[in-house]
Amino acid sequence: MLQECLEGLAIKPDGVYVDVTFGGGGHSKAILQQLDGGHLYAFDQDEQARTNAEDIDKRSFTLIASNFRYLKRYLKMHGISKVDGILADLGVSSHQIDDPARGFSTRFDGDLDMRMDLSAAVNAQTVINTYSEKDLHRILGMYGEVRNAKTLASAIASERINQPINTVADFKLILNRYAKRGKEFKYYAQVFQAIRIEVNEEMKALEEMLEQSIEVLAEGGRLVVMSYHSLEDRMVKNFINKGKIYGEVEKDFYGNVLKPLHSITRKPVVATEEEIKENNRARSAKLRIAEKQ
Repeated sequence: MLQECLEGLAIKPDGVYVDVTFGGGGHSKAILQQLDGGHLYAFDQDEQARTNAEDIDKRSFTLIASNFRYLKRYLKMHGISKVDGILADLGVSSHQIDDPARGFSTRFDGDLDMRMDLSAAVNAQTVINTYSEKDLHRILGMYGEVRNAKTLASAIASERINQPINTVADFKLILNRYAKRGKEFKYYAQVFQAIRIEVNEEMKALEEMLEQSIEVLAEGGRLVVMSYHSLEDRMVKNFINKGKIYGEVEKDFYGNVLKPLHSITRKPVVATEEEIKENNRARSAKLRIAEKQ
């Protein structure tokens, strides 16, 4: 939904924009084409992003090799206090999924890694082999919405006593016992999603980025977020509608609702059937757009 993202940003040629999920650089390159005198700052903690950015030779572009949870800090380091738009395309980049060594995909065998930042101390092996059964149950249920999370957590805890669960193939052997027949791939996806979210602290990072977006967006600035699972979308929806991730809308002394953002999209924008045919990943994408009041 590239075009929808660009339209959502309402790009001004001389504006300052942030792509907090650079990935393969597709969104950033499209934004840069619309800038004339403006500047784009892009965030990505993955080392591969630096390689992907090598062919962007523009003075109007700056790649920041960091997690977007440090949005405000790094913008301040570059002398930026306000921006005209922030774009976030959440989830895993295609180059990460397609690299067997990264351990993100069930399509390939390889070490269970799943780190978006390869310098991080915790990887998927850490979570699977050292987390308590109780914590595994929580992660699988909360982040993957796995129907038999408690049973699977118990099985993982029992299996790793004999030998560590270090590869995708090792892990799938366990998952196969508990996946519903004919629904194996969906089950794999739910479990891998849960582990990946924990490894990368994705929900916490998203919460921190959203909270900082209010501070760095200029009046009239746009927040454009594309999410791929219900947990992310719920957080984004709550933040846009209430100005906070959790709890009820706050009011001032006079009873006026304190809402820093105005929702541009009453309902999330979803991909067309044509786009889903070209990119199967788009089937679960939900795009929300808001404007700073």
